[in-house]
Amino acid sequence: MLRDKEIREPLFDFLEETYGKIRIIEEKTMGKSRADVVMVTPDALYGIEIKSDADTYARLARQVKDYDMYYDYNFVVVGTSHAFHIREHVPQHWGVITVEFVADKFDFYILRNPEPSPKMEWKKKLEILWRSELARLQELHRMPKYKEKSKAFVTGKIAERITDGKIDEAVCGQQVSEILMERDYNTVAEDLAAYRRGEIAKKLEQEEDPARQIALIEKREAAKRNLRGRTRRRRRRKL
Repeated sequence: MLRDKEIREPLFDFLEETYGKIRIIEEKTMGKSRADVVMVTPDALYGIEIKSDADTYARLARQVKDYDMYYDYNFVVVGTSHAFHIREHVPQHWGVITVEFVADKFDFYILRNPEPSPKMEWKKKLEILWRSELARLQELHRMPKYKEKSKAFVTGKIAERITDGKIDEAVCGQQVSEILMERDYNTVAEDLAAYRRGEIAKKLEQEEDPARQIALIEKREAAKRNLRGRTRRRRRRKL
């Protein structure tokens, strides 16, 4: 009986051999579900649900709805116990990969290639980006910075421009993939802290109330202390 944790690493090797340049993101929240794997290719995002021999179809219907909204293409990866019936449980546009352990190695087979998800929503897809990464997209497309607005507001504005044809869908897809390919998890704390400090500095320049100025300065200094603490902890772990 093959289990999820046994399948993953061999699966990633198979995907790299099949698709070439990819990046793997694991356990990504999407709506009320969680994607087992997101595969980033140079021009698209693939959601991948793993149904090992130990899994059931209990939550699959809900998961399929979320995958379809968040990713350009979707795959389900199944062990032999599900191979004969899985196509009854996922839409026709979903790809299917089967896996079995034969002669002391994992054997993967693409039973059906995926087609584009007809229900993908750009606002949902863009949620995979961090706020600082969305700022890069805004800059590339000469959009307002929306300094005071939430991440949800910004993703909505970018999605509107794509829907209206002001941003080319294919170009934006490539840009999202490129940003994710370049994402450095080792510097995430520094990147986010630097972004927040920059936003605080901009607010400080515009603020005239002395009490609020003091509050913003304290907030900026707290961000610096938090960053130094994270850096020290990471260095200790490396040692």
